[in-house]
Amino acid sequence: MENTTNLNISNLSENTFDESKVEKLSPLELLKRVGPGIVLTGIVIGPGAVTTAAMIGAKYGYSLMWMYIMIAFMGSTYVMATYRLSLLTGIPTIHAIRHYYGPAAAGFTSIALFLTCCFFTIGNISGTGAGMSLIFGINWKLGAVIMIAVLVYCYFSKGVYGKVEKGVGLCVIGMIIAFYVVLIGTGGPDWSQFGVGLVKWQFPEGSMTTALGFLSTHAALTTGIYGTYLGAEKKWKKEDLFNGTMMADSIAHVVGVILISAAVMLVAAIVLNPIGKVVSSPTELAEMLVPVMGSIARPIMGVALLGAGFSSLLGNTQRGVVLLNAGFDRPTSLEDKSIRIGALIVLAVSAVICFAYGGSPTQLIFIANLATAIATPVSGLFIVMMLWRKDTNGGLKKAPTALRVCMTGCYIVCLFLTFSSLKSLLGF
Repeated sequence: MENTTNLNISNLSENTFDESKVEKLSPLELLKRVGPGIVLTGIVIGPGAVTTAAMIGAKYGYSLMWMYIMIAFMGSTYVMATYRLSLLTGIPTIHAIRHYYGPAAAGFTSIALFLTCCFFTIGNISGTGAGMSLIFGINWKLGAVIMIAVLVYCYFSKGVYGKVEKGVGLCVIGMIIAFYVVLIGTGGPDWSQFGVGLVKWQFPEGSMTTALGFLSTHAALTTGIYGTYLGAEKKWKKEDLFNGTMMADSIAHVVGVILISAAVMLVAAIVLNPIGKVVSSPTELAEMLVPVMGSIARPIMGVALLGAGFSSLLGNTQRGVVLLNAGFDRPTSLEDKSIRIGALIVLAVSAVICFAYGGSPTQLIFIANLATAIATPVSGLFIVMMLWRKDTNGGLKKAPTALRVCMTGCYIVCLFLTFSSLKSLLGF
C-alpha cells in the first residue's frame, strides 16, 4: 500500500453512494474475496491462546463456555467496525487516525501495538519449536530454526500476501482437524454440562482475571485494525462492504477462532478437570493425553501446536512492522522492502531472546500484556469517535446506528477488561 499523506478524503461525505445497487456475490465468488479473516484467525490462535484455553478448561471445566458467545459478538463487531471505516474512508485504521487526529495519536498507537506484537512473537517461536519437537522428536530450538527459515522464504518471495493467506489457511485447517481428532479421541463432551456452561453466565471463584484476559485476547481490537491493512493487500473496494464479502470474512474469522479454541477447552475439561490437573503449556497437555489416546497424542498435538505457532508467527511478525510503519506514514505493503527487513530483524531479535530464555518467559508476556493495556483503549477510542463522525460515512444516506451502538458497548466492556487486567498485572 502506498503512503497516504496525499490522499484527499475530506469530501467523502459529499459523494453519494447507493449500496442498494451493489449485487450480492455468489458463494464461489465470496470464497475468492475472503481471506484476511483467516489470516487473523491464525494470528489470534497462537500457543498462548491454546495454553490459556487448556488452563481454563482444566481448572473450571465447562463453566466458562459462555464466553465464546461474547467472543463471537465482540470479535465480529470489532472487525466489521474497522472494515467499514477503512472501506468508506479509503484508508486503513491507523492512517485514518493520523488523518483525523494527527500524527502524534497515530504514532503513539502504532508503537504500543508494535511492542505487543514483538513480545508475542517470542512465544510463537517457542510454540513452533515445541510442535516440531512433538512431531519429529528433535530439539525444539532446531525445530524453531527450521520453521523460521520457511518463514523467511515466505517473506522474501514474490506474492507475499498470497503465501501468507495460503500458509495460514493450511495451518488453521490443520489445527481444526488435529484438535477435533483429539476431542473425539477423548470420548467427546458431556452435552448437558456443555449446555449449562453456555447459558449460565457467571465467573467461578477466582476465575475472573484469567477469563477476562482470555476474552480480551480472543476478541481483540488489534485484530480488526490489522485486518484493514490486509484488506488493502486483497484490494477490497467499497462495494465489498455490501456484496457480502465483509460479513463472510468476519464470520470466517470468528468461527475459526471459536472452533479451534473451544475444542482445546473441551479437551482439557474432559481429561484434566476431573483429576484436578492444570497444565502450563500445550506440550504438557500432549503428555497428559497419552494415557487416553496412546502415543499418537504427541504427534497429533504437535501438528496442532505447530499450526498454532507457525500461523501466528507468519502473520504476527509482519503485523507488528506494518502497524509501526502505518503510524509514521511509511509503506505498509507486505511486498515493501522495509516490511520484509523489519520482519526479519524482529524475528532475529525474538529468536535470540527466546533461545536465551529457553522459551517464552513470564516477564516478556507481562510486558506484552502491559503494551496491549496501553494501546487498546487509545486505538478503541479513536475508532469509536470515527464511527460516530458524519464525514466517515462515505456518502451513505443511512448512518450505521446498530454498529455504532454495538461498537460503543464493546469498547466500554473492553475498557473494563483492560483496566481489570492492568490492575492484576501491576498487583493492585
